[in-house]
Amino acid sequence: MAIPPSTVGLAADALPAGPVAGPYRLGAGDVLAITVWDHPELTGAVARDQGGDGGALGPPAASFVIDQDGMLEFPFAGKLQLAGRTREQARSLLVARLARYFRAPRVTVSVQAYRSQRVYLDGEVKAPGLLAINDIPMTLLEAINRAGGMLPGADQSRITVERGGQRHRVDLVAALRGGRHPAALLLADGDIVRVPPRDESKVFVGGEVLAPRALTMHDGRLTLNEALGEAGGISPQSGDAGQVYVVRHTPQGARVYRLDARPARAMALAEQFELRPRDVVYVAASPLANWHRTISQLFPGELSSAVGATTRP
Repeated sequence: MAIPPSTVGLAADALPAGPVAGPYRLGAGDVLAITVWDHPELTGAVARDQGGDGGALGPPAASFVIDQDGMLEFPFAGKLQLAGRTREQARSLLVARLARYFRAPRVTVSVQAYRSQRVYLDGEVKAPGLLAINDIPMTLLEAINRAGGMLPGADQSRITVERGGQRHRVDLVAALRGGRHPAALLLADGDIVRVPPRDESKVFVGGEVLAPRALTMHDGRLTLNEALGEAGGISPQSGDAGQVYVVRHTPQGARVYRLDARPARAMALAEQFELRPRDVVYVAASPLANWHRTISQLFPGELSSAVGATTRP
């Protein structure tokens, strides 16, 4: 299969719809601090108004945990379904319940500990592990920063986010290059973020090149021209510039691209061809080199003697 003229590099997958930025939604495991002013019997502490300006000194708020069913039990209010509600909605519901027994109750509700929503970071970050989502919407960049940032060997072009049983690729380099701010990528509860090392994105160059080797991609990008250059170029003694191959493994099987690098325009084509991780670049031997090797195997030592005899004055 001939190399197509257009770029074939991987494009960043679109991250599926996640949470919409807005107030934090309570969930099972969250710890709420609740104060009912002027009613210490509800929290076991003393609260009293102070001064005539309406200000008040409140008691230390009592802690209440939302259970696994999303319920919270509070004196006089009974069981409240709080999972999925905002903090203000939870306060309003509590006020409505307490208003049956107390006149114009004043209630303060705050989140003491965020435990219901988490994301997990792994790979090339300084502090991998679980991160709790709080009242500030967590973006991909925020999560990476809270994990201490990326390590020097991180591949920013191949970050993956697992959501809903599907894995999606996020290319921060391409996003910035395309003018899309990566801060717009919001994470959702249960997301698994992995920042892979650049060593996983290697390309292998072999055959008739001066320095066969495994090459690391640069921010997820490496063209065929660059790969051949970093491998020292095609060997002028044994390489066949007309037979440059790229072998690529796909879910449908191996695909082989061929480039005839002899015409001058071929270098422009090779510069447009973007390699993918695990691609194999192979330069075939020239017919003369193949003949030389065949004769050397059939008649070890004889070929060099014949060459010496023909060059002797």
